[in-house]
Amino acid sequence: MLVVEDERKLRELLRGYLERDGFAVRSTASGAEAIELVRNSPLDLLVLDLGLPDIPGVEVLRELRCFSDVPVIVLTARASEEERVRGLELGADDYVTKPFSPRELVLRAHAIARRGRRGEQPGAARSFGDGELVIDESRRQVQVRGQTVALTPTEWGILTALAATPGRVYARADLLQLARGAEFAGSTRTIDSHVKNLRQKLERDSHAPRLIETVLGGGYRLAISRDDA
Repeated sequence: MLVVEDERKLRELLRGYLERDGFAVRSTASGAEAIELVRNSPLDLLVLDLGLPDIPGVEVLRELRCFSDVPVIVLTARASEEERVRGLELGADDYVTKPFSPRELVLRAHAIARRGRRGEQPGAARSFGDGELVIDESRRQVQVRGQTVALTPTEWGILTALAATPGRVYARADLLQLARGAEFAGSTRTIDSHVKNLRQKLERDSHAPRLIETVLGGGYRLAISRDDA
């Protein structure tokens, strides 16, 4: 795990809490160094402050998503829903607003780790829409039209929830719980941001989605059937 926070006391505090809960933690105050560490080191989670002195955290996140699907928890002093949605649309998996309890961050880190482990459970690959979409849970891998697509843990959670029962309409609140866990308390609008990102990765035209449909007044559904159903 990597903690990217320019406030030294907070950085050391978070590192101490996370290490006591079993995480192996590296830390830095630099966005540029964070990008290089993610590029060159295998990491399972990134805690990223948006208010960095060298490179704005949103730009760090934007750059990371060009080459990595490492899970990201964003830290920020800006509490507006617009700012939160913006971070999620850039590919963050979770969002913590300052001031916060370090224990809350530890719990959220464990929740993301559990989602990753669930994705590694054995299971046969499932094919949908005459092979257009293939989900292999044993490898935590998704292929769309023969191309492997990298998903964040939250995107993976949403897709596998929808794929559990193709055609079923899932309310936003239900998807939030299935993808993020019962301990997560957040706006259901965050699901819209993650679905938008999913569509950009899965659909031929994200503005006219065929795979993940919006049901007015209902939520979302996977609109293609399982091939062996």
